Amino acid sequence: MLWNEPNNLSHWNFEVDRDWITFAEMVNQAATAVQAENPRIRRVLGGISPIDPEFLRNMQRRSVLSHVNTVAVHGFPLDWNHWTIHEWPEKLREIHAVTDLPLWISEVGASTFGAEEVQQFGLRRSAELLIGRADRIHWYSLYDLPRAWPATTRHREAEGSSYYRHFYMGLLREDGTPKPSAADFASYAPELGICQWFHFEDHRLDDAVRWLKDLGVRHLRTGLSWADSFRPGADRWFARQMKALDSFHTTITYCFTPEHLGVLPNHTSPPKDVGAFAEFCAEMTRRCA
Repeated sequence: MLWNEPNNLSHWNFEVDRDWITFAEMVNQAATAVQAENPRIRRVLGGISPIDPEFLRNMQRRSVLSHVNTVAVHGFPLDWNHWTIHEWPEKLREIHAVTDLPLWISEVGASTFGAEEVQQFGLRRSAELLIGRADRIHWYSLYDLPRAWPATTRHREAEGSSYYRHFYMGLLREDGTPKPSAADFASYAPELGICQWFHFEDHRLDDAVRWLKDLGVRHLRTGLSWADSFRPGADRWFARQMKALDSFHTTITYCFTPEHLGVLPNHTSPPKDVGAFAEFCAEMTRRCA
């Protein structure tokens, strides 16, 4: 998967890259590089959030949809979106009206911010509405985000109280104990997969693998951070992470600009050289695929 939520300011600075001109060129080069390494690898455009058919029409005009072979969307109607959970089928129809490419739901979830019963309802209703309507569905996420870690978003002030919902999205609490939804999830696997981001040298990796197997997960989505690739020990961590996940059908998301390579010193910034991202994607594909 090439980037994550490119139409969300938390992940791509489209105030700097007006109309996603740089983004489109970056993805086109990266997709070409991945295909050259392994033409069997599915190339997925990073899941869009919000679900916006006009963004995909823009990508179509810029030839991005001819460089990838799958598109993806993210939806969180019980937490952040301005539409109801029952509108999922209509949201998917809006995307199908733009492209015939296979459609994945690479993140769907519900937090326990208000009540654990809300997440149980969200899981059940999402499964009812989405299974059979998308080629791949990844529930977000396995773990709650630890309180000591910042959420990958703009900042607390930009989201107000909604910011804190980021910390309650897991089927498991921060301490690893299961919420009621964990038992419910097992009845929907393997049709539902999991999206779980692992931080650099994440202490939860081995426990996560055990839980994923216990829950019957086959399809997993995670990420390899371009920014992390410049940390000391990055190669060792990437190798350990991917070896641990070897038993799953894993989608790797390539994203996050290294600060020293960005137009601005931020992980959301367009890179100064889009070819550098393509080189990263090619190298990771060569190692992992």
